[in-house]
Amino acid sequence: MFLRLISRPLLAKVKETTGIVGLDVVPNAREVLIGLYTKTLKEIQAVPEDEGYRKAVESFTRHRLKVCQEEGDWEMIEKRLGCGQVEELIEEARDELTLIGKMIEWDPWGVPDDYECEVIENDAPVPKHVPLHRPGPLPEEFYQTLEAVSKKDAPKVTSGEPQLKE
Repeated sequence: MFLRLISRPLLAKVKETTGIVGLDVVPNAREVLIGLYTKTLKEIQAVPEDEGYRKAVESFTRHRLKVCQEEGDWEMIEKRLGCGQVEELIEEARDELTLIGKMIEWDPWGVPDDYECEVIENDAPVPKHVPLHRPGPLPEEFYQTLEAVSKKDAPKVTSGEPQLKE
């Protein structure tokens, strides 16, 4: 009886398969994730501080690292993050590290201030199989609201919704 109480939780924690073809179980997934997330936070420092990519990567990586440090069990990590199995998270983290290296190489934020983009206008007819993405006219309510906001007047309610008072 005593052995059952002790061994049952231990046996429940062993993952035999991920259920995903080609994705093997990582027995020390927590430690691997902590290492990958720490490395990600170090490598992302090479990206300029004000770039949205860096902010996004730092944000979700810090969150995931914190969860991995707080939880000792792979099941709880998966449950709290809600982003798949820990083995999938390991693949995502490795992919992110690869992408960081490529982003640093490509330097998409390194556009000079004086760079001018050439606009090519072509009046050639569009083939029939290519859809024309021309938005339709905006509703009249849009222009009324825009006019009211630009005049700093309270917009007229035309939809029957309650009006907010300041």
